[in-house]
Amino acid sequence: MKTMSSKVSSVWDLLPSSVYLWSAIAIGAASSSVTRKIIEIGEQHFINGRNPISLCNVLFVGNICAFAVMLFIFYRDWHRRLLKRLSRSDWISLVLIAILSGALAPALFFAALDNTTVTNVILIGRLEPVLALGFSYCLLGARVNKWTVAGSVVAFAGVAITALLGSSGQTITMMGGLIQLGKGELQVAIAALVSAVATVLSKLRLQQISLGFFSLFRTALGTVVFFMLANYLYGVEHFADAFSPFLWKWMLIYGTVIVVVGQLCWFAALRSSSSGQISLANSCNPLIAIAMAYLILGEVPTTAQYLGGSVILIGIVLGLIGNLPRRKTPICLARLTPGKQMEMTSDFRGI
Repeated sequence: MKTMSSKVSSVWDLLPSSVYLWSAIAIGAASSSVTRKIIEIGEQHFINGRNPISLCNVLFVGNICAFAVMLFIFYRDWHRRLLKRLSRSDWISLVLIAILSGALAPALFFAALDNTTVTNVILIGRLEPVLALGFSYCLLGARVNKWTVAGSVVAFAGVAITALLGSSGQTITMMGGLIQLGKGELQVAIAALVSAVATVLSKLRLQQISLGFFSLFRTALGTVVFFMLANYLYGVEHFADAFSPFLWKWMLIYGTVIVVVGQLCWFAALRSSSSGQISLANSCNPLIAIAMAYLILGEVPTTAQYLGGSVILIGIVLGLIGNLPRRKTPICLARLTPGKQMEMTSDFRGI
């Protein structure tokens, strides 16, 4: 008699891994635009002067959906024997990384969506893999080749061009007026920094912890911390409409497509995709995301975004050249560490 796990594996094996991989990339690329779109829909259906589909409600409910999906996939990783094996330092690392990558970084990304364009969030978000690479080299002694270094430097220049020349909305003056940076752009940059730190910490401290347990713990604790932080900053009434029928009607669509299908496709892709395939697909994410912003929101890239995006694209190509020598064997999901998984999902995926 087949177990639930073997039945799920049989379903995943029906299609090639590339189908799941590119489906996950497309869904992840559309996540920011879909989030902005349903928030705009909520603005047309206020409840007692409040938008029921607020950024906080979307993140909170989206995380609940994500946890349910991951519990279904990784329930075997949540057992008492594993909990007993964890040391005090493991728990401290888990809590710190969960707060950084599960609460603070997503909250900053969502806040940025309220203060700048989706295209800017996408382009400036490419700062994260650049920072993660730099931290890995400096702190972990990671080996990088000249192509990867060149690609990171060029991508960083593209991010700087986008942030400094393409600021939208409220601006913040720094360095005595020498630099003016948009509030949303600054929030994305800080979110990228936080995510990069969490990625490096994961690679440093969580090598012996399973991906399933880490994913469940991060989502659960991140949701709780975010809820408490939002209550402290905005008050309990901020989540007054968190369980309104109108919100959940749209969140069922958002949760099913962006969270559930996206997560399932991603984990299915990781089972049999090579690191080179995943690197290539992730590299195409910004282009697909910008196209989604145009199709879903009608956002037309500005001159600064075209310029910055072109420079970032050159950096991505250089980085891909540096990754060509990588082995092409499939990645084993069971052996995938939290740090490696976070490194491969360096773009914002909506949760």
